[in-house]
Amino acid sequence: MTDATDGTAPPPYDRLLDERGSRCPIPVVNLARMANADPRARLLLLADDPAADSDVPAWCSLRGKVLAWTGPAPDGCGRAYLVVPPRM
Repeated sequence: MTDATDGTAPPPYDRLLDERGSRCPIPVVNLARMANADPRARLLLLADDPAADSDVPAWCSLRGKVLAWTGPAPDGCGRAYLVVPPRM
């Protein structure tokens, strides 16, 4: 996983899920729904709940997804997590 703390933009993604303002477990629940609906998509999750820092990697590990990148949200509010299917 790449951790971009220097303010760089996220890598390319297919779908955006903005869960800022939602609290645990809602960001990961909605991430799972989107991943199930489009299993080959590169998903960018935006979240400002501190629990997402541990919840997203744990969910990826349990569901066979890859947390490929994390960094600041594009507008600087919260964090962004790029979740991709394995072997992309």
